[in-house]
Amino acid sequence: MSQNTIDTPNAPASSNNKEPRRNKLLLALGGVVCTAAVASAAYWFLYGSHFVSTDNAYAAVEVAQVTPSIGGTIAEVHVTDTQAVKKGDVLVVIDPTDAKLTLAQAEATLGSAIRRVKGYVANDGGLAAQIAAREADEKRAAAQLASAKSDFERAKIDLQRREALSTSGSVSGDELTRAQNSFAAAQANLTVAQAAIAQARANRNTAIGSKEINAALIANTTEETNPEVAVARARRDQAAVDLERTVVRAPVDGVVAKRQVQLGQRVQPGAPLLTVVPVHEMHVDANFKEVQLEKVRVGQPVTLTADIYGSSVSYHGTVEGFSGGSGAAFAAIPAQNATGNWIKVVQRVPVRIKLDPEQLSKNPLKVGLSMTAKIDTRGKS
Repeated sequence: MSQNTIDTPNAPASSNNKEPRRNKLLLALGGVVCTAAVASAAYWFLYGSHFVSTDNAYAAVEVAQVTPSIGGTIAEVHVTDTQAVKKGDVLVVIDPTDAKLTLAQAEATLGSAIRRVKGYVANDGGLAAQIAAREADEKRAAAQLASAKSDFERAKIDLQRREALSTSGSVSGDELTRAQNSFAAAQANLTVAQAAIAQARANRNTAIGSKEINAALIANTTEETNPEVAVARARRDQAAVDLERTVVRAPVDGVVAKRQVQLGQRVQPGAPLLTVVPVHEMHVDANFKEVQLEKVRVGQPVTLTADIYGSSVSYHGTVEGFSGGSGAAFAAIPAQNATGNWIKVVQRVPVRIKLDPEQLSKNPLKVGLSMTAKIDTRGKS
């Protein structure tokens, strides 16, 4: 009994001692919370507010569509899907038989054109000599015409004199007849001489015209620059290009994808054969909310991670550009907002991000892989 009487007064004292300790703990906890809130606010204000991020981002690339420039039958196929190729590697070969025949024909046509132009040049001198010969013929015909005119006048005068004398009987009928025959012969010779001079002039004009036509074909040109030769050479060159195009080569370094061509298939110009994906030229299309883009500028640094590698691999890039509109604006079926039940939706704008080629070489990406992008808006890289 005495022991219980002694212990009872100490119980309230122990309870009173715990109260200040609990208050101290609560104050300490409140201080920690306040400190954390201040630190968080300071972190956001000084650092976190300068970054915008999105996980709505995907690896993309400008793929190279391989199409033939000429039609024909596929003779060889050298690649398969997923195969890595270098720029200039042979992908497909089109049967070159038709192209070779066309080239041979074009080369023969070019040779004929060159020889024809050489003939024009050679004819120019010959036509000049022909003109000189025709001018000589014209002069000879002119001389003959003058002689014929003289004979005609002489025969005419003689006939008139004899006709005058015949009335008095001084000239016999035979003499008059001879004079009349001489006059008729002189008149005929004059007609022939006039026709000869006309023919000589026509021949000279024809020769001059031929020379002018020939001169027009070679004027201000050489054998190499003559239009006929130039056209034939262009056709030969086109045939040579078409023959070269029977071998379809890789336009860029990359990986073969979507191969559609098969051996023996007949293809037309422009028909898709396969696609080459330049995996070392990848970029990222990141779709940011419109409210995140206030401070985003071209050239700002970007840190990215890919789901395929996780957070252990990060990529560094820069903002390369912005799409001309939101994703919804360029959708196949754009949203119709002019309705009574319209609901505002935050739009996303595609942002193109250029990646570091060295990092891509170490950790390659594939088209369409999911990415996470975080842009540092404090300035340009």
